[in-house]
Amino acid sequence: MIRVIVADDHAIVRDGISSLLSTEPDIEVVAEATNGKEAVKLVERHQPDIVLMDLMMPEMDGVEATRAIRASATDTQVLVLTSFAAEDRLLPALRAGAQGYLLKQSGADELIGAILQVHSGGSSLDPAVTGMVLQELARESKPRGPTEALTNRELEVLELIAKGMSNHQIADSLVISDATVRNHVSSILGKLQVESRTQAALYALREGLATLEDSEP
Repeated sequence: MIRVIVADDHAIVRDGISSLLSTEPDIEVVAEATNGKEAVKLVERHQPDIVLMDLMMPEMDGVEATRAIRASATDTQVLVLTSFAAEDRLLPALRAGAQGYLLKQSGADELIGAILQVHSGGSSLDPAVTGMVLQELARESKPRGPTEALTNRELEVLELIAKGMSNHQIADSLVISDATVRNHVSSILGKLQVESRTQAALYALREGLATLEDSEP
């Protein structure tokens, strides 16, 4: 069972998302938050698998709430669900540690798919914003980390991360254990100086280690 908290300051949105997710036998909405501060408190209380996080909320916005959640000891992942595709919202959310970014105009199947992907250890970016993120990263003069520092095996793992594979899928593909994959992923994030798999995947795309054609939304 995938335990989810829905964080959005609009009641009609929360109700709609909760009703949609209630039809999925493997997903349970354990709480709803009306602002970022409440979302952080509810995560501490319920320890959900995923928070569906709106960005524009009172008291504490979604970016700050995401940063607070990811800075804690929790294993909770954050999937941003917002109406905003602008760079000034997108990049800060990813850098705060969000594992996915989905626009509210997406369909039900896209939302369910993004939840499953993030829960399995992967990342999920709305196709409408992927190109924008790559363009912005390409304009940054300072690299996020030396690719040369990665071992050949870590480069293989990074390429599969960029293809949207979960740890278990990577383990099957490379015929290694899940624990070994987790160790490689942790090493990759440290060497590239990034906070999440999403950022590592974007780094791989920017450096030409993978292409958009290889990557799954």
